[in-house]
Amino acid sequence: MMYALVSGAAAMACWVVGLFFFRFWKQTSDRLFQIFAFAFWILSVERILPTVLKLSDEPRTFVYLIRLLAFILILVGILVKNRGTKA
Repeated sequence: MMYALVSGAAAMACWVVGLFFFRFWKQTSDRLFQIFAFAFWILSVERILPTVLKLSDEPRTFVYLIRLLAFILILVGILVKNRGTKA
């Protein structure tokens, strides 16, 4: 029961952080904020899935693949931001 509570709180926090990044993206049109918003929303889903699907430890590896996708998305966002155009 405590795991479900903590997972729900972490998922909600990730969702709210994603909303902040989405708002910053709408204000600035900076692609980094958009990518971060999607990455945090993916992390939110990753926190909810084991609880909703009632997974034991064995089939939980695909959940880590979802987390890996979110972190790769963050790295891509950073690389895109730092890829400066030379004038």
